[in-house]
Amino acid sequence: MDGKYMSNTNRKSIVAVVGRPNVGKSTLFNALAGEMISIVKDTPGITRDRIYADVTWLDRAFTLIDTGGIEPDSSDIILSQMREQAQIAIDTADVILFMVDVKQGLVDSDSKVADMLRRSHKPVVLVVNKVDDFDKFMPDVYEFYNLGIGDPHPISAANRMGLGDLLDEVISHFEEKTEAEEEDDRPRIAIVGKPNVGKSSIINRLIGENRVIVSDIAGTTRDAIDTEVVHNGKEYIFIDTAGLRRKNKIKEELERYMIVRTVSAVERADVVVLVIDAQEGVTEQDAKIAGIAHERGKGMIIAVNKWDAIEKDDKTIYRFSEKIKNTLSYMPYAEILFISAKTGQRLPKLFETIDAVIENHAMRVATGVLNEIMAEAVAMQQPPSDKGKRLRLYYITQAAVKPPTFVIFVNDKELMHFSYTRYIENKIREAFGFRGTPLKFIIRERKESK
Repeated sequence: MDGKYMSNTNRKSIVAVVGRPNVGKSTLFNALAGEMISIVKDTPGITRDRIYADVTWLDRAFTLIDTGGIEPDSSDIILSQMREQAQIAIDTADVILFMVDVKQGLVDSDSKVADMLRRSHKPVVLVVNKVDDFDKFMPDVYEFYNLGIGDPHPISAANRMGLGDLLDEVISHFEEKTEAEEEDDRPRIAIVGKPNVGKSSIINRLIGENRVIVSDIAGTTRDAIDTEVVHNGKEYIFIDTAGLRRKNKIKEELERYMIVRTVSAVERADVVVLVIDAQEGVTEQDAKIAGIAHERGKGMIIAVNKWDAIEKDDKTIYRFSEKIKNTLSYMPYAEILFISAKTGQRLPKLFETIDAVIENHAMRVATGVLNEIMAEAVAMQQPPSDKGKRLRLYYITQAAVKPPTFVIFVNDKELMHFSYTRYIENKIREAFGFRGTPLKFIIRERKESK
């Protein structure tokens, strides 16, 4: 393993989009995400609510978040929901994109939300959309200076005009990592899960003091707080997403808010602990949250909480584990622990597991050893062939850690089926374990040397 745990290099900034209905937020979203929108086919529940997308501009990658769709009919509701969105953006984003529409002009609710954004002291980029003719609309664009949140950036999301300048402006607000941050190599663990599964109770138990307020009303915990925890002389940062303060919001909105919050916590973490309620079992929402961590290549632990409340026989753990593995079939590598925040059962084991996963997530394997494993695997199971052409694997090397990423050079990419990549992955796991961490494979073509 690398002596130094690579710190914040892979933590992406988060950019959230706020704006009234029909100003073109989803058009911008689609234009920036392009066809590159990262949806893993077998990850459940991610496609329907395209809440976030990965965007790369000039070597800077960030996560773009759409804070919510509003379809109400009255301007009061629009304003209250825009405030809600602005609050989500202020809570979770590094940079806020505030979108207005040059054709509708400056609207009262725009000014009210602009006040809120200005007071947050977060960087705000004002985007004026639907400027499909710069000469004609520029006088109308200047009107938006009245919002008092800086220069308006004219774009046409539908015609993809002005997007480059806009993105330059967005990434100019990303903080360059300071020396202190670069040096902060304490592992970061995000505790995620649905409301009321006991996330805060677990963190309280780990810290040993009641820092987070916990009660049984859904959505009473305060905002996400990073907590330093020292265990056996080692420091950890726990990122707590238990910040759902919304009491009576509609279920979809609450769920959307939760997913936005989860994305931003997972983005900053090395290891994700997904807390599941033993009495409920794995739900669709759990699968969504797990999918986010899987897509992001994070170390993964599933903590089944409230285990003390379950009637058990000698097969209960086995049955429960099988159920989790079936529902989350795309992450067979996840570590599963059965705990109780209430009684403290197996919580010390949680730290041990976190340590093991952190180590695996940053583990490097020597190239020579990898090639031996690959040669043996190929000898045991011949690579697939198609129309008389057989796949040849030349060479494998590890290109990155967190997650461990391997590059395999082959004669023809088309022949490298998913199932054969999975077979090679299993062989590497048999040799090195890599429990709790996903492995990434990049297949490169190298023409056969004559």
